[in-house]
Amino acid sequence: MRQPPALLTLCLALALSGCSAPPPSHSEFAPLLSAIEQRLELASSVARHKWVHNLPVQAPAREAEVLLQVRATAGDYGLAPERAEAFFADQIEANKLVQYALLDRWRAKGQAPQQATRDLSSELRPRLDKLQGSLLFELGKIDHEPPADCTSKLVQALAERTHDPLRHLALVRATGQLCRKQ
Repeated sequence: MRQPPALLTLCLALALSGCSAPPPSHSEFAPLLSAIEQRLELASSVARHKWVHNLPVQAPAREAEVLLQVRATAGDYGLAPERAEAFFADQIEANKLVQYALLDRWRAKGQAPQQATRDLSSELRPRLDKLQGSLLFELGKIDHEPPADCTSKLVQALAERTHDPLRHLALVRATGQLCRKQ
C-alpha cells in the first residue's frame, strides 16, 4: 500500500482540525466557578430535605457558624477574614436563592421531585464544609493574582458556564463581590 505524501497528510490534518469545535475557554475563574457550582449542586438536596421536614430556608445559627469558621481559617488561605466572610456570605445567599426557587416550583406543582432525601446534618453539611476549603483556596488564588479586567472576564466566564437561568443567577449572586477592589 502506498503512503500519502507528507504534505498531503499535513494539509488534510489542518483542514479537518478546522471542523472541530473550538476548545472551551480556560478562564482563570474556572476552578473557583467549578467549586461554586459543586456547592450550588447541593442546594437542591438541601431544599428537598427542608421540604420533607418542613424547615425554613433561613438557618441563621448555621449561617453564623459557617461565617465564623470561614473567618477563623481565612488566614490559612492568605485571605483577610472580612474578605473571606463577605465571599462566603455570597455563597450562602446564592444557595438560598436556589432553595427558594426550587421550593416555589415544588409548591406550585404541589410536590417535590421523587428522589431520595439526603440527611442535612450527617450527609449534606459535611459535604458543604469540605467544599469550604476548596472555595477559600481558589478565592485566595484569584486574590493573589487578580485577572486584568476582572469584571469583564468574570461576566464572560459566567456566560459560558450555563444557559439555565436559575443556575446563572445563582452564579452571579455567588460571585457578586469577587472582583471588588481589595
